[in-house]
Amino acid sequence: MKNLFAIVVGLWLGAFTFTYSQSVEEIEQEVKRLDVEHAKAVLSGDLAAMDKFWTEDFIVNNPFNEVDRADRIRDGRLSFSSFLRESEAIKVHGNTAIIMGKETVIPKGKSPEAGRTIYRRYTNIWMKRDGQWRLVARHASVICDQ
Repeated sequence: MKNLFAIVVGLWLGAFTFTYSQSVEEIEQEVKRLDVEHAKAVLSGDLAAMDKFWTEDFIVNNPFNEVDRADRIRDGRLSFSSFLRESEAIKVHGNTAIIMGKETVIPKGKSPEAGRTIYRRYTNIWMKRDGQWRLVARHASVICDQ
């Protein structure tokens, strides 16, 4: 009987570990997809779409050495003719996913550095709230030209 119990517990733990591992991979893929969709919304200047990704308390440490709620994007002082985001690493901790990578952007119009290709490193922090993955915080820093 003890052997049967040990086998059942072992199988259950193995199934739990396999399911959990699959869940993390699925979460990683979903957050990567959302991260790309968010970049597309920023590129198109679609504030309604961006607000669907951002939480009400969303905060960003932007490349202009400011901490705000994406105010430059919200008020039209910053827009892009190109926005390429490439994730390089993702780490899932329960209902939080941290994704890091690089961005290549070209601001347009009256944006600072309009027409210039800018290379950045970024970190986006996503949390699952009310059943949806939402962007709660972001950091982006300009790096040297490549």
